[in-house]
Amino acid sequence: MRRIIVGITGATGVIYGVRLLEALRNAGIETHLILSDSGKKNMRIETDFTIEDVEGLASQVHDIKNLASSISSGSFRTDGMVIAPCTVKTLSGVAHSYNDNLIVRAADVVLKERRRLILVVRETPLHKGHLELMSRVADLGGIILPPIPAFYHSPRTIDDLLDHTTGKILDLLEIDNSLFTRWKGTNPVKGEM
Repeated sequence: MRRIIVGITGATGVIYGVRLLEALRNAGIETHLILSDSGKKNMRIETDFTIEDVEGLASQVHDIKNLASSISSGSFRTDGMVIAPCTVKTLSGVAHSYNDNLIVRAADVVLKERRRLILVVRETPLHKGHLELMSRVADLGGIILPPIPAFYHSPRTIDDLLDHTTGKILDLLEIDNSLFTRWKGTNPVKGEM
């Protein structure tokens, strides 16, 4: 069975993490969830989900303070990790291997084991320091996937936008999905070439 770690931090957009957990559960993927305290707070502010609802979507829930958790070791095999949403504080922790909580420790393990790490950084606008942190994580092997909406699939609802970002995450994890309509190109208009 495939196994993915999901971290939800306190950036706005905690619904991205929730939607990812739903999609992974629907795909039959084992999930290991870590919720930060700020992520829990934003869950209450931004959604109608309870913490128990969200934890119930995961196969296993890990305490962010438990640095002795199974997922803190490279010997615990996973297929990767997604932090959605990812705060700049967490981005900075990952960029500098500052393992002061389980989200950052698990991300550090994923990087050192050469597994897929995807950070859904939710911040705007960005200053040079943010961009340098993203560049540093990319140099370490991480993937930066800001939740930037696409419009070629003619989204009509917030769910359409969430599904597009979630589908892109699943694509990077090599998990088949049909959460959004894929680009098929255009037919040239007569006289335009």
